[in-house]
Amino acid sequence: MDYETKIKNEYIIVGSSGIHRHGVFARKDIKKGTRITEYIGVKVPKEIGTMIETETFNRFKDDKDNHAATYIFEIDEEWDLDGDIPDNDPKYINHSCEPNCEVNIEDGRIWIDSIRDIKQGDEITYNYGFEINPKNPHDFMHHPCKCGSKNCVGYILAEEEWTKMTELLNKKKDIQHKS
Repeated sequence: MDYETKIKNEYIIVGSSGIHRHGVFARKDIKKGTRITEYIGVKVPKEIGTMIETETFNRFKDDKDNHAATYIFEIDEEWDLDGDIPDNDPKYINHSCEPNCEVNIEDGRIWIDSIRDIKQGDEITYNYGFEINPKNPHDFMHHPCKCGSKNCVGYILAEEEWTKMTELLNKKKDIQHKS
């Protein structure tokens, strides 16, 4: 991929978002199944990626406006990608519980592909795929979702985690109700 391709993308543009400060929007209509863009950055060992995420979380955990922004993307068990570089517009793609895109990792490269038709001006979103931490199962509550979709579950979690999240919230509610 040449430098010009990284900066100019025929499909996306960064703008202000109602979800979380910045967002990525469709420059034109995009058909389902389109490879929209590549998420680029610096490949770092997993330990470094985890350290960056932890430091960012700790710095912003009490920020009521949720200004935390970590651009670490898991490539595999050993490597992460730190997307906090100037030319990586896809770092501004926001999470949604009803996304119009998905992430595909192929040969260590991270691609954003459309999973349905997207109209010009629509915000590009994907599900961040956060998992519930078995050691601290309520940590997900530090990541509220503001996607605004009609089926928003309230937290940034992979769809596979939604049932477990509901069970945890119900247990917490029962405990609070009993005390």
